[in-house]
Amino acid sequence: MLRGAGCDAGRQTEEWRNVSLRLASRFGVVLAAAAAGLAVQALGGAAHAQGRLDARYTASLAGMPIGRGAWVVDIGEDKYLAAASGVTAGLLRLFSGGEGTGAARGSIVKGEFVPASYAASISTSSRRTNEVRFALKGGAVKDVAVSPPVPPDSGRIPLKAAHRRGVTDPMTASLLRVAGANPLVPGACQRSLAVFDGRMRYDLRFAYKRTETVRAEKGYAGPALVCAVYFNPVAGYIPDRTVIKYLTDSRDMEIWLTPIAGTSVLVPFRATVPTPFGLGVVEAKQYVTAAGRTRAATSGSKPQ
Repeated sequence: MLRGAGCDAGRQTEEWRNVSLRLASRFGVVLAAAAAGLAVQALGGAAHAQGRLDARYTASLAGMPIGRGAWVVDIGEDKYLAAASGVTAGLLRLFSGGEGTGAARGSIVKGEFVPASYAASISTSSRRTNEVRFALKGGAVKDVAVSPPVPPDSGRIPLKAAHRRGVTDPMTASLLRVAGANPLVPGACQRSLAVFDGRMRYDLRFAYKRTETVRAEKGYAGPALVCAVYFNPVAGYIPDRTVIKYLTDSRDMEIWLTPIAGTSVLVPFRATVPTPFGLGVVEAKQYVTAAGRTRAATSGSKPQ
């Protein structure tokens, strides 16, 4: 009995350690793949608005630093690119060093983001690397490559062909286009979304909570929409996993959204996820945006 309890505790700790690593290495974008993210739903607005975001984030757990990362978003006239990188830091690095990258690109058609490709990679100090790549066409996932492969488990809810249609990727899922000149309206939060991350299909439901004022150490200072985030796994997951149960039951996850200059697009400035070990927080320390022509349609960009 005690031995079984010890094994369960060890497995739970390992699961949450992995969530912390994802939090550190892919920050806001995969906070919902570990918990929150916002998928694109174009509601109109300026179809050809162009802008760029160059942001730097820190991640903490129970007030202790666990990671830092960079995120660059280029929105061109008819194409977009989002790229991110992150590394563990602080005490977490002593126990499990790691780093991650992610990128998505696609087209902008009639004011709507249309994702074309997604790739993400997380490496640990034990030289273990997890990679996901897939293409999308018309909201349908194509050519999925996952390494290492998802291990067989009789308890896993199987992914079917239908789960790969009508979805967006987690990186594009961090961009929210809103109708009108001012995207910072409560209605921007009111939506439900479908996300596929290569291993799992899940739904996210958002609801407006309040508006706050934020100030980065460099760059943006102004209002932020605060949305509640509710996570609902659909397929590709094991129902009795501790993290899945915890995130599904959580009613206290939040994401704070701020605009990219020159566009009607909102992106995460801050995100919070309660965990058994304390509050997980990802927050922008640098959030520099600029309106005008970007490099997304030509050369693209990489996080630094």
